[in-house]
Amino acid sequence: MDIFNYFEKKGIDTLDKSFYRMIAVWESWYKSKVKNFTFYRVYSGQGTYSRKQRKSLGMAKKLSEDIADLLLNERVQITLSDENTGSFVQDVLDQNHFLVLGNDYQERKAYSGTVAYIPYLYDAEATDDGQIISGKIGIDYVSAANIFPISWNNGKVTECGFLFQKTVNRKKYIQVQIHRLEEMQYVIENSVLECQPGSREGKELQEKEWKQLSPFRHLSSRVETGSMEPQFVIDRLNIVNNADEDESNPMGVAIFANALDVLKKLDIEYDSYANEFDLGRKRIFVAPELLKNSDGSLAFDPEDSIFYKLPDDYNQEAEGLIKEINMDLRAEQHSKAINDDLNYLSLKCGFGTERYKFDCSGVKTATEVISENSDMYRMIKKHEIILEDVLEELVRIIIRLGIVLGNPLNPDTEITIDFDDSIIEDKEAERQSDRQDVSMGAMALFEYRMKYYGETEEQAKAAVQQPEDNTVIE
Repeated sequence: MDIFNYFEKKGIDTLDKSFYRMIAVWESWYKSKVKNFTFYRVYSGQGTYSRKQRKSLGMAKKLSEDIADLLLNERVQITLSDENTGSFVQDVLDQNHFLVLGNDYQERKAYSGTVAYIPYLYDAEATDDGQIISGKIGIDYVSAANIFPISWNNGKVTECGFLFQKTVNRKKYIQVQIHRLEEMQYVIENSVLECQPGSREGKELQEKEWKQLSPFRHLSSRVETGSMEPQFVIDRLNIVNNADEDESNPMGVAIFANALDVLKKLDIEYDSYANEFDLGRKRIFVAPELLKNSDGSLAFDPEDSIFYKLPDDYNQEAEGLIKEINMDLRAEQHSKAINDDLNYLSLKCGFGTERYKFDCSGVKTATEVISENSDMYRMIKKHEIILEDVLEELVRIIIRLGIVLGNPLNPDTEITIDFDDSIIEDKEAERQSDRQDVSMGAMALFEYRMKYYGETEEQAKAAVQQPEDNTVIE
């Protein structure tokens, strides 16, 4: 269905649909199923065409995987100065599989440019006056194709619509969730559309109708959050959006958005490389009289494509009964072209050169990487600027919802995000340097524990019994 028609009827203004067509293009490269490219037709010379599938290196997928692993992996630590609050937040993140799904959606962010995280309450119990006394906190994860900014300022989305697709009894439904700021608080409005088969329009269900469907049984048409802070977080790559004529567009672009020509050239070269081996395989042409034995049985396996029958008027005396043909393979030329374009792709996507050079040099160490790929170091640090704010904002929302549930949490607790830069930094060398600083008194032991053990200042000082004046115990 065309969700833009629904938004127009509701008076909801969002981005132009042309931008979402670009998101679909990026996704097609990620899946290696690009319209009018992956499948193509070849003229046979007789007025007919054969449909072929182009082989792909899948580099859009590889780029997305790599940036996701560099940004959010199992070594990223979220530390809160208030221990009780930190324990509560960690439990919520664990229950929502954030370590796995967070990395998953970093990969989705890489190929689509934008994702969103929406914490919410479920299984909630309330008193007669509406006060919530118990419940759980969930997190919805949304990719770019289902995110529709409504209002934004300086690149920050303040009001937004989200789509959630569900299937019930083989019928498709779409939950439309709108987050608006009304009268000094955020209000969440929900509606459900039933997708009409063979139609671009969708039937809007009444609340009493969607209550009969299991996925929407506990869904309310309107929720007043009581907070002036949004209950969603928009996460995007830190790349200027040049895919839309509207320069204020707050959505991100794919990490390879400006390298589609290189991706296309790589797949053409790789497909040609594969065809080179297919078309250039060895062939043996034999005279007709050699195809059968003296008893009339076949001398060669008819399923073996290496043997070909020579024409009956073939000059046997001049050429012989058997003629072998070995095609010259242009392996070296293809390999060089592919490696050259892998360098171009790596450079255009921020990884520096030779990130994807395949040779026998082995795996580079972290020290080699940081000395040879300063472009990648700056690129990762640039993306971490936005991701750090996103993770902190997500934690703040979880804390606010926890307080709504009656938990004694500290909303002003200090939040520290420690990213894992061991791939682009020589962590062991840095740690050894810090040990030397501690031994000479330039760094306090509790500071060392905070940095490498993920402890709060209070925990670290208690562990080492460090005096408040940061002096080193002799």
